[in-house]
Amino acid sequence: MRAYQDMVFSTAVRLTGSPAQAEDISQEVFLKAYENFARLRDSATAGGWLKTVATNLSLNHLTRHRKRWRLFSEVFTDESREEDIEDATATLEGALQQLDSEQRHALLERSLRELPDHQRVPLVLFHFEEMSYQDIAARLGHSLAKIKTDILRGRLAMARSLAACGLGPTDDRSCAPT
Repeated sequence: MRAYQDMVFSTAVRLTGSPAQAEDISQEVFLKAYENFARLRDSATAGGWLKTVATNLSLNHLTRHRKRWRLFSEVFTDESREEDIEDATATLEGALQQLDSEQRHALLERSLRELPDHQRVPLVLFHFEEMSYQDIAARLGHSLAKIKTDILRGRLAMARSLAACGLGPTDDRSCAPT
């Protein structure tokens, strides 16, 4: 089980955005693992089971403790949405190529933590948990359009955050990973 502690914690912290909450969730995951130890001891799928439990407990935690998720008043047209996606993707890819692996990881984690829950959670589920838009919408109880919009806006916010650090369109390296 020790081999999976980092994976469980990183899954929880990405979803909650809070190391303290992630520690609590990680403890709860391993309590559940202890309860199921006889079944998990020799299981080849123990890692997947732990990741699923960490994801579910994190989402349950957010559901119980989140404030109302605000709907956005700004509406993109189809043309601007496509352009914004391309710009955000190009900025992120260009910025991340300038960094070594450790710097890239630290900056991505920091910019993920800065996102509000309604953007961070769907973005993490899509990119890190590899869930489809439809599955995310069903799991979170939101419309497909809201999930797509939140993921898009999360990407754009991350691109702006990286640009503010001097990555991408500018060369002003004014922030450091934390």
